[in-house]
Amino acid sequence: MLINRTFFVYVALMTLVVVASNFLVQYPLPGSIAGMQLGDLLTWGAFSYPFAFLVTDLTNRHFGPRIARRVVVVGFLVAIVLSFFAATPRIAIASGSAFLFGQLLDISVFNRLRRQSWWQAPLAGSLIGSALDTAMFFSFAFAPFFVFFGPNDSFALETAPLLGILATEAPRWISWALGDLSVKILCGIVMLLPYGALMSVIKPMPAGKAAA
Repeated sequence: MLINRTFFVYVALMTLVVVASNFLVQYPLPGSIAGMQLGDLLTWGAFSYPFAFLVTDLTNRHFGPRIARRVVVVGFLVAIVLSFFAATPRIAIASGSAFLFGQLLDISVFNRLRRQSWWQAPLAGSLIGSALDTAMFFSFAFAPFFVFFGPNDSFALETAPLLGILATEAPRWISWALGDLSVKILCGIVMLLPYGALMSVIKPMPAGKAAA
């Protein structure tokens, strides 16, 4: 019974993170820093989505990869349905696809490194998963080639200085992807703090119970 309750807590947390990120990714950051237009570099979704990797890694630590995959799949199904109401269909498709494959890759990497130093599995899993997630999401959501997922976003396709500061120009979604990945890398490092703090509370369950 306790396993079932905890499982649904993880699913609820994962759903909350993905739906919020699907909504926030549509809004570029306002303002500028040192002449760099933040709207050409980042969306608000870059700051919320990395929490998904924390949820996945804690689930994997607690229950193992089998249950972690269930949380990812259930969270994916619930989140993508709700995302069609919180975001455009194209954003929902892009987010769902990137989320599913990025999180499954995170689980695989985490499981391979789980017997190493405590920080290696969550850090490597989140960084590698984030790279795949970012590449898939921004390509599916904004690249003209994937227009069959939905209409192109004219603002995302407009050229602007790369990363908001370089002389080279590129479509805004390229800078968003690079900025998003940079934030995810930073957040992946920062998320080691809550992961480490929760290690004494969320401990691996015996294999027999975790598979139940």
